[in-house]
Amino acid sequence: MRMKQGTGSAGCGIRRKLRFRGNRNVGVFYLFTLVQSIGRGIWLGNILSLYIVLVVEKGGGIWNLTPNELLGIASGITGVALLAVILPGGIAADRWSREGVLRIAAVFGAAGLLFIERSSTILHIVGGLFLWGLFQGLSRPAAESLLADSVPSGLRSAPYARVHMYMQFGMAGGPFINLLLFLYLGDSWDLDILKQVIFIGTLFSLISAVLMLFLREKYTLGEESEGYQHVRGSSGASFGGGRLPFIPVLLISSSFIIGLGAGMTVKFFPVFFRDVYSLKPVGSQLILGFGFLLTGLSSLIVQKLSLKRGRAQIIVLIQGLAVICLLAMAFYPPLWAMVVLFLLRGALMNAAQPLSRSIMMDYVPKQNRGFWNSLQTVAWGLFWNASAVLGGFLIGDGNFALCFFITAGIYTAGLIPALFLIPLVHHEKSLVSDTAR
Repeated sequence: MRMKQGTGSAGCGIRRKLRFRGNRNVGVFYLFTLVQSIGRGIWLGNILSLYIVLVVEKGGGIWNLTPNELLGIASGITGVALLAVILPGGIAADRWSREGVLRIAAVFGAAGLLFIERSSTILHIVGGLFLWGLFQGLSRPAAESLLADSVPSGLRSAPYARVHMYMQFGMAGGPFINLLLFLYLGDSWDLDILKQVIFIGTLFSLISAVLMLFLREKYTLGEESEGYQHVRGSSGASFGGGRLPFIPVLLISSSFIIGLGAGMTVKFFPVFFRDVYSLKPVGSQLILGFGFLLTGLSSLIVQKLSLKRGRAQIIVLIQGLAVICLLAMAFYPPLWAMVVLFLLRGALMNAAQPLSRSIMMDYVPKQNRGFWNSLQTVAWGLFWNASAVLGGFLIGDGNFALCFFITAGIYTAGLIPALFLIPLVHHEKSLVSDTAR
């Protein structure tokens, strides 16, 4: 009898896997993530950062602020726009229509891209980034909720790892495309060259906004994609008892703290490599490209490890190692060592994100996923961009080491809530087998 029960559970698990792998929303989300990430990899990272710095250096600044300070403020504008719409957008996605929210977001996104592509002053750039922040704040919670609703609970870490892989591969594709563009247009930090690169990147971003509109509510799943709190209440299954409500709170707390630290530093890495190590565009694009590739591969490896060791345990381990790498970077080692540390730091820290999102969506009821996705977007959107303002003032004319040390301290504080997840979050295998019975 036990063998029959086990066979039935396995068969149920196989049917659940086949159903979500053939789900149209999952495939559309993969493609949307890849194309949008290629666009972001081309224009939104180091290219836009150095474009802003060059605009200011050539007399396009305001209020007698340094280029790094204005770069931080420009990034903070995106966070302000995101904050203005993120929670209303998440609630509207839950109570009104997730598809409707995506359509509104697409309009803001297209307008923001047009502003950025046509920018010639810091004010134009700020206006475009404000509209882009509205796009991110509205689109991410609705799109993420449609993805979560299209995947069975207990099977999320694998598709979320693939989403992260496509994101990182797309972000890697951006710098490699830039490498070819710089080889053709000229290997120098020149405003006209950067403007042409930004134009190519915004085209990819516009295509991704159109692809996003093909996510549909009619392709979502039913009870099998519900959160475990809801399942426990309706069927009597137990997944941690009364401790369940604390899991999303702990995840959000950790994300808020780490997002606060990340923006202070990550936004300034391109300027850091240019100022401290005198890297030119081609060298910078190679480092960033391989960094994103390594992060994408790491997300798949980490997901496999989490099946054996547990998702919460792996999150704490790899983020702790990332903190050590950042501390070592603050001592300005030789270029080869700095590149190794930079690649490891990014891969380890970012590989934890799909595990965190998979846990969140496993323990949040479907009708509240837009709201909780909004909070997680606030952590990685608003706090990341807002803390860039502080990072710009901390760095000033080149004090990068101080910013690295402060960021490492904030990262360490962000690991504390994650530690409390270890006894609360069950392994995915046990969750699948319990719901299958």
